[in-house]
Amino acid sequence: MGLLECCARCLIGAPFASLVATALCFFGVALFCGCGHEALTGTEDLIETYFSKNFQDYEYLIDVIHGFQYFIYGTAAFFFLYGALLLAEGFYTTGAVRQIFGDYRTTICGRGLHSWQRVCQCLGKWLGHPDKFVGITYVLTIIWLLVFACSAVPVYIYFNTWTTCQSIANPTKTSASIGTLCADARMYGVLPWNAFPGKVCGSNLLSICKTSEFQMTFHLFIAAFVGAAATLVSLLTYIIAATYNFAVLKLMGRGTKF
Repeated sequence: MGLLECCARCLIGAPFASLVATALCFFGVALFCGCGHEALTGTEDLIETYFSKNFQDYEYLIDVIHGFQYFIYGTAAFFFLYGALLLAEGFYTTGAVRQIFGDYRTTICGRGLHSWQRVCQCLGKWLGHPDKFVGITYVLTIIWLLVFACSAVPVYIYFNTWTTCQSIANPTKTSASIGTLCADARMYGVLPWNAFPGKVCGSNLLSICKTSEFQMTFHLFIAAFVGAAATLVSLLTYIIAATYNFAVLKLMGRGTKF
């Protein structure tokens, strides 16, 4: 068998949906966790520097930020492990891979795939039926929808602040006085209502928006939001791929041999 033909037959046996979902999951989780962690740190610095001079005003906020950062650490570890398990389950439940194992065990590629199948079979028997993975991934997708929605909140807050700064920089585009254009952290629940000053207005707000710290934090939150979206798409892809594989195996009469 020619090299190209052997490689082509090996590629046919790969579960492309699971591979794409795993790559997308790893990329999304890395983007969400890395950028989200740094964005939260940048937010803490902005609050301390510009919006409150009293530590008691933002003490609770710091505790919340640190809690989210610990959540990010756990999320990264969990998803990298779970993504690897789902990839193994994808290899285990792909009928095309089984056919290649049967036909090309004598080739180098076939022996490699055969060894990987052995590992995936052990994992599959240990983890149980594929429908359990579908159920777990479905619940995880619902939970991640909430995370995705929460990741949109800071983007919304920073976007509103940035829009206000654009109005201050171009006073001809708004009928309001520049001194009345403010960013109030208390309005979003970031700080308590008795925090001082709690808000920044006019040219002072514009100077904050021009700082690299504000720009970087804003873009990091956007990147974290994109990462959360990519992770959500990967989970949906996992559900589709796992459901299809399980349905095919049941149709072939192999659903009871897991």
